[in-house]
Amino acid sequence: MAQISGKKPKNLKKTFKSLLSYMGRHKLLLLLVAVLVTISAGANLLGTYMLKPLINLYIVPGDAKGLIFGVLATASIYLAGVLSSYGYTQTMVKAAQKIIYDIRRDLFQVMQQLPLSYFDTHSRGDMMSRFTNDVDTISDAMNNSFAMIIQSFIQIVGTLTLLFILNWRLSFLVVLGYLAMFAYIRYSGNRSTFYFNRQQKYLGDLNGYIEEMIQGQKVVKVFRHEEASLETFRQKNRLLREAGTQAVGYSGTMIPMVVSISYINYAVVAILGALMAIRGLTDVGSLASYLVFVRQAALPINQFTQQSNFMLAALAGAERIFDLMEEPPELDEGKIRLVNARRTEQGLEKASERTGCWAWENPADNSLTLLQGDVRFHNVTFGYLPEKDILKEISLYAKPGQKIAFVGSTGAGKTTIINLVNRFYEIKDGTITYDGIDIRTIEKASLRRSLAVVLQDTHLFSGTIADNIRFGKLDATDEEIRQAARLANADSFIRRLPLGYDTMVTGDGKNLSQGQRQLLAIARAAVADPPVLILDEATSSIDTRTESLIEKGMDRLMEGRTVFVIAHRLSTVRNSNAILVLDHGKVIERGNHDDLIAQKGVYYQLYHGMFELS
Repeated sequence: MAQISGKKPKNLKKTFKSLLSYMGRHKLLLLLVAVLVTISAGANLLGTYMLKPLINLYIVPGDAKGLIFGVLATASIYLAGVLSSYGYTQTMVKAAQKIIYDIRRDLFQVMQQLPLSYFDTHSRGDMMSRFTNDVDTISDAMNNSFAMIIQSFIQIVGTLTLLFILNWRLSFLVVLGYLAMFAYIRYSGNRSTFYFNRQQKYLGDLNGYIEEMIQGQKVVKVFRHEEASLETFRQKNRLLREAGTQAVGYSGTMIPMVVSISYINYAVVAILGALMAIRGLTDVGSLASYLVFVRQAALPINQFTQQSNFMLAALAGAERIFDLMEEPPELDEGKIRLVNARRTEQGLEKASERTGCWAWENPADNSLTLLQGDVRFHNVTFGYLPEKDILKEISLYAKPGQKIAFVGSTGAGKTTIINLVNRFYEIKDGTITYDGIDIRTIEKASLRRSLAVVLQDTHLFSGTIADNIRFGKLDATDEEIRQAARLANADSFIRRLPLGYDTMVTGDGKNLSQGQRQLLAIARAAVADPPVLILDEATSSIDTRTESLIEKGMDRLMEGRTVFVIAHRLSTVRNSNAILVLDHGKVIERGNHDDLIAQKGVYYQLYHGMFELS
């Protein structure tokens, strides 16, 4: 028989229990499946057993009318089995799709709640494999294996029971044949599992290599590496072929051997049964029915073994899914919320509509604190790894409406500071305050709603140009989208596209230039209309001419907001209120452009090209 994989769940009991919890949500459908499967399997067994009365009561005595009645009764039994089989397959499909729907939904929900540190330490391919390969394996097993295992088990038990009822003496020989079948299945399964594991390893290596080569085709062609790449592919492909041949070689002998044992068993039983019938130790009807059961014995065994392997492989995939679901979510102990507010003679009051004025609401005393954008770091220490600190007792401040720029070489800690403002990571020591409030006491959703970020690596989603800008504010009107695009100087190039704002974005914006993608990201931040704006190398992929075009728009966007800027081009930070020079996780210089030039320190050397930023 074919074996799909050598993978088995490490904790079978726990995984099966988790899967049962999903199946339990649709227990009525699954109960109906079990009933219909039992009827189908029982009809098959009873139909075969009907050979005994048909032969003994009607054929041997020559009762034609009785034979017709018996045949119709047998046909009715098989018809009930056919209808039950159709019923359980259709019901199982509905139940399986509901179960898979629940698993996919919960898996995506869990993924959305994971901290960024999880994505830093796990590959995208591995996570996508949970949604594709692992979920598909469970789906296949639910659709095809669940009902088949129940049916095969009933047929095996039922066949053995009826064999002993029909002729208990011969049945001991049949049991020996069964034991021989299971022994070979176990031996062959263990051997094929070893080689299937090796095959899976080589398959993963080959797929990873193919993915790398597809993504790096431009580099391959530039350095004329085609022949060397092909040779490496041949070696990996050869290892996969050899492992696959050995794996399938063992698993492929399973069905022929089981069938051969069944044939031998059938021949021996047929000869001994005939001798018993001649001596009057059994009747012809019982022998005919008995031999059909013996002949059919191999089929449910093969089905049960095969579908059990499918189920084990599905449980191995389910284990990976449930392991991900058990990952601790991103912590959010904050209680303070961001709310719309309006100023009155008595002070601030909460508003139900969007006013353009925001406040922090403390549910403990219902007090409101005006959101101004005052961000301060107080002796903050942080490291992505416990043993290595990236920021070392950093203290800095950004007053409301100020534009703060960070400069320094790669790895100095510029982007890390931005990540901490968003609470993408938790600090090791110190405090970060936002309008005098410890950001750990602010709900993360509220905190991030008060910020807009334009990243160096622009990511666009499948959809229209308008949809991608609207990502910054899901309820934005078409006019607000166009206004944001005009603010970012993206409107002119968008209107030149064939469908304007309705132009579809595909492949993460591959149909747009890098500069155009960056402009859309800036427009997306503009439509969010946040009090605090973060620009992480926001103009790194825009040429100097385009950069000059959007400077006025960016100035309008930054007006009245606290802005954090990270830039390699020092010309983009000249008009900042404060420029912070970082080196190895510490602020070594602070001041405006003129002050830092006058100091003739590190910034002076960077500005005049004596040092490199990267």
